[in-house]
Amino acid sequence: MKVFDAAEVASHNTRDSCWVILYGDVYDVTDFIPDHPGGAKIILKLAGQDATEDYDPVHPPGTLEENLKPEAKLGRVDPDSLVRQDAPAVKAEADADARPPLESLLNLDEIEDEATKRIPKKAWAYYVSASDDEYSKRFNNSVYRDILLRSRVFVDCTACDLSTSVLGNKVNVPFFIAPAAMARLAHPDGEHGMAKAAARFGAMQVVSNNASMTPEQIVEGAPPGQVFGWQLYVQNHRDKSVAMLKRINAMRDRFKFICLTLDAPVPGKRELDEKSSFERGNNVAAAVGDSGDEKRPGGGGVGQQLFFGTACDLTWATTLPWLAQHTDLPIVLKGLQTHEDAYLAAKYAPQVKAIILSNHGGRAADTASPSVHTLLEIRKYCPEVFSKIEVWVDGGIKRGTDVVKALCLGATAVGLGRAPLFGLGAGGQAGVERVLEILEAEMATCMRLLGAKSISELGPRFINSRRVERDIYDGESGLDKRGLWTRARL
Repeated sequence: MKVFDAAEVASHNTRDSCWVILYGDVYDVTDFIPDHPGGAKIILKLAGQDATEDYDPVHPPGTLEENLKPEAKLGRVDPDSLVRQDAPAVKAEADADARPPLESLLNLDEIEDEATKRIPKKAWAYYVSASDDEYSKRFNNSVYRDILLRSRVFVDCTACDLSTSVLGNKVNVPFFIAPAAMARLAHPDGEHGMAKAAARFGAMQVVSNNASMTPEQIVEGAPPGQVFGWQLYVQNHRDKSVAMLKRINAMRDRFKFICLTLDAPVPGKRELDEKSSFERGNNVAAAVGDSGDEKRPGGGGVGQQLFFGTACDLTWATTLPWLAQHTDLPIVLKGLQTHEDAYLAAKYAPQVKAIILSNHGGRAADTASPSVHTLLEIRKYCPEVFSKIEVWVDGGIKRGTDVVKALCLGATAVGLGRAPLFGLGAGGQAGVERVLEILEAEMATCMRLLGAKSISELGPRFINSRRVERDIYDGESGLDKRGLWTRARL
């Protein structure tokens, strides 16, 4: 195999001749540039360079083999010709020595602060960013402060059972790891580390469509009974989605449902994430030229790149029947933000078994309502939905009390998006375990103080949500309830 000098590789740094180094091998990716799902810019930024550090955290094993022809691999790079950067390694080792014990981190904000010190700035920008002015992201959390607890006394609260069931599967805690992409940007443990942490607490995990590990890797070694779901972003090229559904169908002993994401048919304007793409000190604009190719999504941050190829033509009438052709796994619809859509979803039972009320963590439409508002809308306009399908929520969960309040309003389960990612950044798998440990303990404390001994006892009587109810939608219901779920028999 031919051995190249790094300087020779560096000379191939244009659209017409683009080489990169990955894991010590030299690849000619010139022909792949127009087909790269993330757009041309991301490749041209790394043209002629060792791209391993940027490539590895965001691409599952096998990606090279799936997308490049064998002849694209030109040879090896002479390791002695590469510029070594020992200083960052020394700094990382020193940082590790200064890492505080995880048990000293007492809440999710402290875990996020610790992760922020340690993960790459690009990863931080992708995880923390939200759309436009980030109002929805902040409001997702602050709305829980406006719901007050109503504690009962003289109740034996020695026992406190946090277990429940989701889609007929027993879980030990009512919160779950929500689908969030690119976990290995935070730590090499990635989504598999999350899965091992979830196993310790008997928690469910919904694996991101854009995970940085393969589904097979993520669930490897999971104990029997651990519950996983697979998030699906339907692609414009439907054959890609069909192929993934086939893989997940073959692992139905692990993956119990398909989570179809609907709240981000196009990416929101995540400015922090987009800013990060300008910080490598490269002359991308000159390299790209005026071909017009970069008008497609993929020119911004990580989020923009991941969304390229995602279909935005999904409808009630076409998409659910299409899914039924390719999987008989239960469907969970993620991203509902109104009672009208919750009501429509319930009419598609039993194919649709659950919905997730979500505004995509504030990453899609800014000023979108928080999940709590939609929960209250359902209670006001169509409470029968709760008896027809399960209602899950995500967005803004920072405390065990937040989880309890959502459950009191009728949620079956509560999703955690950013928190597990920051747990990874703070301490790998152990950091995720600390996130779940904190929430479990806070929930148990809250329920004991309320006088609730189990999840099944929670309900509206334990909270005062009047202050939030004043702000929810107050227009016409928009529902045709004649005959409710079935046509009237005359």
